[in-house]
Amino acid sequence: MIKLVSFLLVILASSFVRAKPWLNEPITPIPEPVISAQKQVELGHLLFHDVRLSQNNQLSCASCHSLKYGGADGQAVSTGVNGSKGLMNSPSIFNSALNFRQFWDGRADSLLSQIDGPISNPIEMNSSWPEVLSKLEQDPFYIEQFNDAFKTGLNIINIKTAIIAFEESLLTPDSRFDLYLKNNLEILTTEELEGYNLFKQYGCIACHQGVAVGGNLYQRLGIMEDYFANRGNITLADLGRFQVTQNENDKYVFKVPGIRNVALTAPYFHDGSIQTMEEAVEIMMHYQLGRIPNKQDINKIVLFLKTLTGQYQKKRL
Repeated sequence: MIKLVSFLLVILASSFVRAKPWLNEPITPIPEPVISAQKQVELGHLLFHDVRLSQNNQLSCASCHSLKYGGADGQAVSTGVNGSKGLMNSPSIFNSALNFRQFWDGRADSLLSQIDGPISNPIEMNSSWPEVLSKLEQDPFYIEQFNDAFKTGLNIINIKTAIIAFEESLLTPDSRFDLYLKNNLEILTTEELEGYNLFKQYGCIACHQGVAVGGNLYQRLGIMEDYFANRGNITLADLGRFQVTQNENDKYVFKVPGIRNVALTAPYFHDGSIQTMEEAVEIMMHYQLGRIPNKQDINKIVLFLKTLTGQYQKKRL
């Protein structure tokens, strides 16, 4: 009887693995977003694109996190109110709900705690939630929409909740690589698969794995060689986690970015200083892994990275 039960368990386990072949891989597919409050998501979409969230109605959240540009803005650092320039590259808003921390230095542990930063930052939106609320209270349309989406109507908590509901909906499943993981073995080219294998063999996968292909740990930029000493001109933005913890060991430590849709979000690195994926891969190989890959390997890895571009609302980004 015990042998029979053990045999059946093995059969069931092997069937489960066949049904979900990614269980054997360090990267897992992005799930479809689970939307429990559609009206709040729709309201959050409106708020995310509303310039009234900033001082003097100059820009919206989407100004730095455009859904048309992979959830980022294509700039090295974003432009805030009155033409001010930020200190760090704007990460993509797509799949941000999958990150274990928010911001490059990880100072926010959730989207809820993240959302206060840009609103009040004097070089970003330079506003406040009471100021935002006072503007929206003058708009009968918003009053009606909030009353429809929330029992408690229009207030600061519900403004934040709606925006977060929208952000949590911004998952990008069904990239070509995800479809491959789901057993569509013909969807990738030979070179793309070789690129994925090289990505694992070189060791990139140590930091870029999981559902977001990153975004789930901290790492120092310059493990094998001092990146910042070689680059020079060190700024406050380069200090990473040290800005949060004041711990010397956290200097030059950053949240590893998730690299879903990475082909759409140039320029790269925390300061937006790297223009191409090829250059980013080569620098990472050298400073993080102590490797000097040949150009052919770099090109194949980049081909793999391009397969991570997903879909939003069933349309390819």
